[in-house]
Amino acid sequence: MIKFAPDGLINSMRAVIQRVSSASVAIGGAVKSAIGPGLLILLGIGHEDGREDIDWLVKKIAGLRIFNDEAGVMNRSVTDVEGEALVVSQFTLMASTRKGNRPSYIGAAGHDMAIPLYGQFCEALSAAIGHPVGTGEFGADMQVSLVNDGPVTICIDTKNRE
Repeated sequence: MIKFAPDGLINSMRAVIQRVSSASVAIGGAVKSAIGPGLLILLGIGHEDGREDIDWLVKKIAGLRIFNDEAGVMNRSVTDVEGEALVVSQFTLMASTRKGNRPSYIGAAGHDMAIPLYGQFCEALSAAIGHPVGTGEFGADMQVSLVNDGPVTICIDTKNRE
């Protein structure tokens, strides 16, 4: 089902997935989470998103074959390589630049909705990959560091699932 934001734009959960050698997120100069080889996931949540979006996106991310096999072909998933994951909330992924030069974030979910969905996404991804995922802190000023492996960067939007 395609969802529309109040401004008429299509609204959906969005993720930027980066295959990394390492990644970390710091808040106020202190590292909150750090991972080795795996996935850094920047997650944007819209005000129309729900459990259906989480389930679909987690399944898609856990199964993405973006890690190299023995022949050097991207044919393995994060679960296949027993990789780690770090999920950072990023409401700016929901930006609309349709009008003017100042992005509008009207499609982004508010804290009361987005915080529980972010937690549910992290829990579901943890279950899917078989170990805890690192997290940022919703709404905090975070400094994200990464070593993008490849580079490999994939963008997924739940509206594109059909």
